[in-house]
Amino acid sequence: MSDPLILALPSKGRLKEQCEAWLESAGYRLETSGSGRGYTAVLKGAPGITVQLLSAGSIAAALDAGDVHLGVTGEDLLRERSEDIDARVMLLRPLGFGSADVVVAAPEAWIDVDTMADVDEVAHDYLARTGGRLRVATKYTILTRTFFAAHGVVDYRIVPSAGATEGAPAAGSAELIVDITTTGTTLTANNLKILKDGIILKSQANLAASLTAIWSSAQKSGAAAILSKDEQAGLVAQLDR
Repeated sequence: MSDPLILALPSKGRLKEQCEAWLESAGYRLETSGSGRGYTAVLKGAPGITVQLLSAGSIAAALDAGDVHLGVTGEDLLRERSEDIDARVMLLRPLGFGSADVVVAAPEAWIDVDTMADVDEVAHDYLARTGGRLRVATKYTILTRTFFAAHGVVDYRIVPSAGATEGAPAAGSAELIVDITTTGTTLTANNLKILKDGIILKSQANLAASLTAIWSSAQKSGAAAILSKDEQAGLVAQLDR
């Protein structure tokens, strides 16, 4: 028997429920092994596919490393892996759920700061006045550096965030933040505003394929169970390059 195609899906929460609904709409049913909190599952109606249940972050890492063939995870998590992630992971299809924006936010009290150009000016002034660089709290180091570079902002430093990023300015540990938001409610509650041109990425859950995984002919064929003909053709073309 040939090795099965490995599909990684979120292991819990709203994202898992939405993935199950998406699969059911396509005629497949996810059945976990053992208890409902098991970490392996089968996809009824697609016998050539084995399902691994992982966290969204672990799915992004597994796709990048080639440990799974297909997976559902947030585009933000994939883009944060590396600037050249497209060389290793192929985004096949946005799924219409798990939406969130990665944004640059500043204190509402900064009434003259509404754009990244304003941030550049403030960063220059801050450096001249204090001798230090403007601090940006974030978990999204790669996305932040790429976005700030694209806007010509260099006089800043990243403060890695291990907790509630939106609280950093009020706590005095950073002047700006880069964080993920769905409604903006938490930012507003912390007296923060999204810059007018500060949306780094409009992210959502995507079905993605690993270009670094080992794909047999049977596994390429097995992908047809959940891919459209165009998606499968595009994937095979990338794998055969």
